[in-house]
Amino acid sequence: MTAPTLSQTQTDGKQPCVLLSGSWTLLALGGNIKGLESRIASQVNVPSWDMLQVDALDSTGAALLWRAWGRHLPSQLTARSEHLQVFERIVGALAQKEIPPPPRSPFDWLITTGNLSLLFSRHLVDMLTLIGQVALDTAHCLRQPRDIPWREFSAALYKSGVRAMPVTALLGFMIGVVLSYLSAFQLRNFGADIFIINLLGFSIIRELGPVLVAVLVAGRSGSAMTAQLGVMRVTEEIDALAAMGISRTLRLVLPKIAALAVVVPLLGLWTAAIALIGGMVSAQAQLDLSYGFFLETLPRVVPVVNLWIGAAKGFVFGILIALIACHFGLRVKPNTESLSANTTASVVTSITLVILVDAIFAVALRGIGVPKL
Repeated sequence: MTAPTLSQTQTDGKQPCVLLSGSWTLLALGGNIKGLESRIASQVNVPSWDMLQVDALDSTGAALLWRAWGRHLPSQLTARSEHLQVFERIVGALAQKEIPPPPRSPFDWLITTGNLSLLFSRHLVDMLTLIGQVALDTAHCLRQPRDIPWREFSAALYKSGVRAMPVTALLGFMIGVVLSYLSAFQLRNFGADIFIINLLGFSIIRELGPVLVAVLVAGRSGSAMTAQLGVMRVTEEIDALAAMGISRTLRLVLPKIAALAVVVPLLGLWTAAIALIGGMVSAQAQLDLSYGFFLETLPRVVPVVNLWIGAAKGFVFGILIALIACHFGLRVKPNTESLSANTTASVVTSITLVILVDAIFAVALRGIGVPKL
């Protein structure tokens, strides 16, 4: 194997010609590719090239020459037939033109709508199937209490509830402080300082507490559930459970739904309590409302039914988040791209439906828990 070289000579007609010799292969080129490419580019205006003395040529050497020649063969190229075949393959691979996109049809919108409708119907059927299976497993557990997966339920309860208490407390306290701080400026202008208790009580207990917790649980616990089930799909653990005759919904889905149905209402009340403490601290600093007056007035202006409304919202949000997380987790295909896509879709869908359901609650219960003036 000899090193690749090039030199300028003349043809029989006294025309300039570039003579290539040696081995133009990846092994022979080594670290001299840039130098050779620049030397070839400096001779690109020479019309005649002689490659008869080239001992060996592979795709790397052919691609180097092809790029240096400006992505086209010289007008006068003398080479062996096997070397010309290498250039033909390189030209076919590197010089092919982009295939133009197909012409747009006036019915593309109809095709897109149909595809989205089919996708939505598949998701709906799978979700209804999952809900039905969970209902059957729940009935089975009521008939056979010894089959209740207490260990899986307690593990989901601890991971989704206990470990989320610090971050929800911090979030709730800061929301209470910010809401009270911003409201104090406006209420002070109208001499309605004491109405900050009404504002904080209704907004936090009835709305912000359940919704903030649901969004946080969807992003934290919902994504974790989807990822866990997705990894089990990738590693075929769910198929192993089916092979052993173990219900996947009984062991994997039902404990998560039951845990979030318990956790989200409790976390909502916990977050609301911490947020009210934050609002009370801010109200005392901004409006000089004492803690005793705040705690004495709050139960009178905010009926206790609002606590039940917030807890009911949390119960529905918990079941909804767990169902969506398990639904997308069980749809994961055995590849990492599907895992990431379904995890993202799980979080986005959960948050969207939580806000939608909260709006339905707000409209349906608008006359409950609000004292008449």
